[in-house]
Amino acid sequence: MRIFYAIVDTPNANFASQIWRNSFHLTLKEMGHELVEFDYDLTETMRKLDPSDPSQAAYIATNRPRLSEALVRQLRRLHEQKPVALMFSYFYDACIMPEAIEAIKAMGIVTVNWYCNASHQFHLIEKTSPQYDYILTPERHRIPDYLRIGARPIYCQMAANPSIYRAYDLPREYDLTFVGQAYGDRPEYIRQLLQAGLGVRVWGENWNYFSPNPISPEKWNAQRVWRGLRRRAAKYKDIFMASPLLQRDADPISPTVVSAPHVALPGGIIGGVLSDEEMIKLYSRSKINLGFSSCGETHRTNQRIQQVRLRDFEVPMSGGFYLAEYFDELENFFEIGKEIVCFRNADELIEKATYYLSHDEERERIRIAGLERSRRDHTWQKRLEVAFKEMGLASR
Repeated sequence: MRIFYAIVDTPNANFASQIWRNSFHLTLKEMGHELVEFDYDLTETMRKLDPSDPSQAAYIATNRPRLSEALVRQLRRLHEQKPVALMFSYFYDACIMPEAIEAIKAMGIVTVNWYCNASHQFHLIEKTSPQYDYILTPERHRIPDYLRIGARPIYCQMAANPSIYRAYDLPREYDLTFVGQAYGDRPEYIRQLLQAGLGVRVWGENWNYFSPNPISPEKWNAQRVWRGLRRRAAKYKDIFMASPLLQRDADPISPTVVSAPHVALPGGIIGGVLSDEEMIKLYSRSKINLGFSSCGETHRTNQRIQQVRLRDFEVPMSGGFYLAEYFDELENFFEIGKEIVCFRNADELIEKATYYLSHDEERERIRIAGLERSRRDHTWQKRLEVAFKEMGLASR
């Protein structure tokens, strides 16, 4: 199948990664599809996705028509040379005009958009989703919302590519590790593990704000903090607006006071952002790899949002023992207690981390079972084969 591919390599433009390229581009090539890539630099486009933010709106107003025109022009030329069966994209409303999607469908090309931020950013794809033939979503609880607006969602959960995510023969030098951004209840979980005397290390964005010399809330520079929040606004807008952490006046853009409690962590446990290869190797270097399911700051509200993560499949597929925060949807993919282990609160996290650090053989059995299950059932190839079948398309 000839596929026009319009997906950025990484969901986070702040650091280099090949997450989506390894997930989709490599998988589709391995499946035998012919891929033609959208010739357009999407880097800045994916940094400015929220039209309600005045600092982004001007760029969106200029870029969206330009991107749409380039997309239709390229597809029309390529389709005339040799028929294109499918346009596979990862676009927000801010990226593309609805008219462009209709023009592409009029050529007889099936349009499908992958989107995995609907848990907290559904408002950023409401206008264009109904135009696509299909929306691939890993967020099961959002399917009724897609149907409500007239879209055609296909449930396609996260997965991993075994060509990239694999076990390494490395010594297990760390007891407990977590790789990911610092937000929500993650720092507090790490603090409680340390307080219990457990050796835990973290890598990723924004952990430096929690150490080595934490800044008290009253001394924070509000403008500097808000610049950091604004950079993340496209990803966490709904959460920040609803969060009690930010107390605002009538101006929805500028906070008056930032009153977040500050968790102090020792600088020695904090590492920087890892490359994809470093991250995968760390899974093999760790006795226990941690996972958290809360979305942003929603643990502080009455409407806590949890979601399945990429790491829920990447860690087991990389041969790592996985201790994850319980979320009912995980039971659809793993046998809890036999392929991965879950905790429901800090006390249970400490209890299970302590237990499995002292039971090597049991930990090893679970680690191997998780590896086998993920390689058997949770590859991107299997996910896409199911999705293509539902679309009535050939998987090869």
